[in-house]
Amino acid sequence: MTTTSLAELDDETVRSMAMAAIFSDFGGKINSLDFHRKDDLLVTASDDDSVRLYDIVSAKLIKTTYHKKHGADRVCFTHHPSSVICSTKYNLDSTGESLRYLSMYDNRILRYFKGHKERVISLCMSPVNDSFMSGSLDHSVRIWDLRVNACQGILRLRGRPTVAFDQQGLVFAVAMEAGAIKLFDSRSYDKGPFDTFLVGGDTAEVCDIKFSNDGKSMLLTTTNNNIYVLDAYGGEKRCGFSLEPSPNTNTEATFTPDGQYVVSGSGDGTLHAWNINTRNEVACWNGNIGVVACLKWAPRRAMFVAASSVLSFWIPNPSSNSTDESTDPQAIKSDQV
Repeated sequence: MTTTSLAELDDETVRSMAMAAIFSDFGGKINSLDFHRKDDLLVTASDDDSVRLYDIVSAKLIKTTYHKKHGADRVCFTHHPSSVICSTKYNLDSTGESLRYLSMYDNRILRYFKGHKERVISLCMSPVNDSFMSGSLDHSVRIWDLRVNACQGILRLRGRPTVAFDQQGLVFAVAMEAGAIKLFDSRSYDKGPFDTFLVGGDTAEVCDIKFSNDGKSMLLTTTNNNIYVLDAYGGEKRCGFSLEPSPNTNTEATFTPDGQYVVSGSGDGTLHAWNINTRNEVACWNGNIGVVACLKWAPRRAMFVAASSVLSFWIPNPSSNSTDESTDPQAIKSDQV
């Protein structure tokens, strides 16, 4: 698989995205994935208790570690390319070890973070320092520092808290019940939110939130598979898209690095891309890998990855630029790894 550095995207390039590599050796669904901000690396966490590290340029698996005691649920990179934070799936009541700081290099746990009483459902690393945040079903958001075990701050909230830092690390957002989005200053979050947005008319819980790279927009995905792009300064809705429901799976949407497009999975197993400025759908693909629960665009590459119980890499294919493009994973699988 040959990847290219990210050039300026247009409708034709986005429309030409096609599956180029697939990994189907997971023993269950993939729960989360994350790209490293600076290195060409991808990490996944899945139901088979594995955390896997990939080189995204060559689409090669570099390392697999297994975590039978704790499981592997949410995962995100730290600033170091071989270290990640992973949330616990099993034995949380007995150990209290809700989060682990892992070295993928030697499969070593560098630190445990105790505090959450229920499963962590949202996890993000600050882009500028060693702090990170976790949102849990125990209705709390906790702020941590990789260098110390103790929790640095707690926000008690209603609903299912989902968290995200902006790309400068100055602001973080917390999505709560009834479509409420609260914005906090990262340096003085103890003073409470400096702004609150409401997604009017949609009371479904937000299951994912992302900032665009330029910090001007926020992307929300709800549990009933509605997607909203909001102005990050004023909270106004720039556009919204509705997808087929997926009752037992939360889907994920992603911005392209230029913030001009949104890509998302849907409950019927298709993938969709929209131009935010024109609000038009520019592509619809059938990847034939089931309902996509995890989807992210690479920070500096013309590439996105989509995952269900298999992991697929998508890159531009100039000969494939029509909508409703169908891909046969078996044909791709036989050509790689």
